[in-house]
Parts: sequence; C-alpha cells; structure tokens
Amino acid sequence: MSAYIKPLEIRWSDLDPNFHLRHSVYYDFGAYARISFLGEHGLTPAFMLKHQFGPIIFREECLFKREIKMGDKIAIDVELFKARPDHSRWTIQHRITKNGDEVAAIITVDGAWMDLVQRKLTIPPDTVTHVFEKMPKAEQFVWDK
Repeated sequence: MSAYIKPLEIRWSDLDPNFHLRHSVYYDFGAYARISFLGEHGLTPAFMLKHQFGPIIFREECLFKREIKMGDKIAIDVELFKARPDHSRWTIQHRITKNGDEVAAIITVDGAWMDLVQRKLTIPPDTVTHVFEKMPKAEQFVWDK
C-alpha cells in the first residue's frame, strides 16, 4: 500500500498555556491514526470484541521536533516499522507533519495482541496478518524474531 495519511484538526482544547499543542495530544493523534487504519481495513473494535482479542501497548514514545500551533495544517501517517511474521508483536511509527512536509513529531509505539478472556499475549487471527500486510512499511522496516 502507498502512504496512509490522515489530516488532523487542532482544537482549542488541544492547546497548552503557551498556545501550542499539548504533549498528550500527540499520543491521542497516534492512537486515532492507528485505529482509523485498522478500522478502514476491517479490523474494527467490533471484530476484535467478537474474536475476544485487542491491542496492548508496551511503549509509546514521541520525539518532538517542531512546535505545532493553532492554524498549522497538520497530518499524520501510519507505517509498520517492525513486526514478527505472525504479527503478534509490532512497532508502528507515525510522523506528524505540519504545513506540507515539515516533520513536527515522530511517534513510535511497540505493541502486541492480548486474548481478552485469558488476559495473556496471543497470536492474533489471520485477519490481523491480512490487515498488517496492507499497512505501509517504513523505509527501515525489519522483520523481528
């Protein structure tokens, strides 16, 4: 798949006292982009609930590169950075760009899938593999062991 990019809108409530984007909003934008991608490709919350599994996050990190202010035109992408062949564990990376192509932040998320009944890590259904195969891969993408 070619790039997956979601435009974002800055709301007044997203700003901090210095009138730039609050740090926690970056993470919210990352979650929004990931869930949007998954849902648009059939891996919806309803599907996960029906099959009793869901994503969990081990690490979420943001590298803040440029200030984002009200009025900036921003967008976020979704790229698979690293994954196990069965997609049981994965790393997704997002770039938030502003006003065209200026990178304002890079978000990196390490995650896995959890069986909601047993409350243990699990290998997800084949649908997950099919969806993750459609996710754009980062230039530095690697398969994990």
